Amino acid sequence: MERLGLIAGNGRFPILFAQSAKARGIRLIAVAIEGEASPEIEEYVDKLYWVGVAKIGRLIKTLKDEHIEKVVMAGGLTKSHIHSKFKHLKLRPDLRAINMWYKKLRSKHDHSILEAVADELAEDGIQLISSIDYVKHLMAEKGCLTKREPSDREASDIEFGWKIAKEIAGMGIGQCIVIKDKIVLAVEAIEGTNETIKRGGKLGRGKVVVIKLSKKGQDTRFDVPTIGTETIDYLKEAGVSTLAIESEKTLILDKEDTVKLADRNKISIIAL
Repeated sequence: MERLGLIAGNGRFPILFAQSAKARGIRLIAVAIEGEASPEIEEYVDKLYWVGVAKIGRLIKTLKDEHIEKVVMAGGLTKSHIHSKFKHLKLRPDLRAINMWYKKLRSKHDHSILEAVADELAEDGIQLISSIDYVKHLMAEKGCLTKREPSDREASDIEFGWKIAKEIAGMGIGQCIVIKDKIVLAVEAIEGTNETIKRGGKLGRGKVVVIKLSKKGQDTRFDVPTIGTETIDYLKEAGVSTLAIESEKTLILDKEDTVKLADRNKISIIAL
């Protein structure tokens, strides 16, 4: 039986990933990040360990003790927590994490941090692989996913904003923008997608368009653009009328429920 490690962050994705792996007969050893992962993950894995977000040494030792050679990351980490606390040692990092943070990081960008973690894993013979191969059924297919298609105005905003969103994502700023009448209302930064949607919706006073996509050459081991029912709730609250995403590169958690909820609220979702 295949054995696989799982580093579980926040959100629904770790649980959905674990369910998919279990259905394929994979024995899953999970290391859940304290303060991020849901306790529900225990129901879907063979073994579960909890570690602090800054306990890199303990995480690696746990995986090695379980003889794990391949591991995936699933779920997010609260970026603002990492950047505001880690460097001030408030998360009580272990020696390996301190050494990584101060001696090995090329930058303090979240992607660089995750690359450094992958390098630490590799030093101990543990390969970090992409989760996507195990959950291809959750990827967005091309086309309009909802009953309502974007209006002409919304389609025009998508066309206008797509290249802008790609450029912003490529610079490592964020992967989501909010647009109305070809005016960029909000750009995602460290606060994350949901807060960007709230801010853009408030500024646009409803009927706004959200574009969420990946950056060029995105490393799917760390980060895959993701939407779900929670996203739709934020879209509804912010008065968003259309969400544009990338086909084959965006995860849709609880896909059927997500699309149904969008339909119920007359929100268009289109994958390009």
